[in-house]
Amino acid sequence: MEKTALYAGSFDPITNGHLDLIERASKLYDKLVVGVIVNRSKTATFTLEERKDMIIKATEHLDNIYIDSFDGLLADYVNRNNIDVLVRGLRATMDFEYELQMAHMNAHLFCSADNHVETIFLMTSPKYSFISSSIVKEVYSLKGDICGLVPEVVIDVMDKKQI
Repeated sequence: MEKTALYAGSFDPITNGHLDLIERASKLYDKLVVGVIVNRSKTATFTLEERKDMIIKATEHLDNIYIDSFDGLLADYVNRNNIDVLVRGLRATMDFEYELQMAHMNAHLFCSADNHVETIFLMTSPKYSFISSSIVKEVYSLKGDICGLVPEVVIDVMDKKQI
């Protein structure tokens, strides 16, 4: 039976930490959906289309990846799309407390006991543990070097937008 996993986030922009988790999760499941969340309470630096395009280009070497976007509750997306597993990345202990709380809330929101969705936590590779989209944008805006922190496509888009 085919297993479909979802790795969701704002990916504003995708970092090499995100990409590492995507690559690792893609080896664990038959299909990995990378879900770009539209969060109306935050102002994104990149448009939804730009974020999706950067992810598509950064993951083109993977053949079991599907890029999608959604707004609203993660549990609603999971219920509508027959997702079996949620993949979440952990950088530090503070991530764990937040992610555990979210995993329990999502489990509560899944439509029925028949739809048992597991949440799997993957530890970030140590070389990426300090990277976040926010830090990347801040360093870039101050003319710092972000090579090795994000896929090349992200630097190209940031250069064009002059962030």
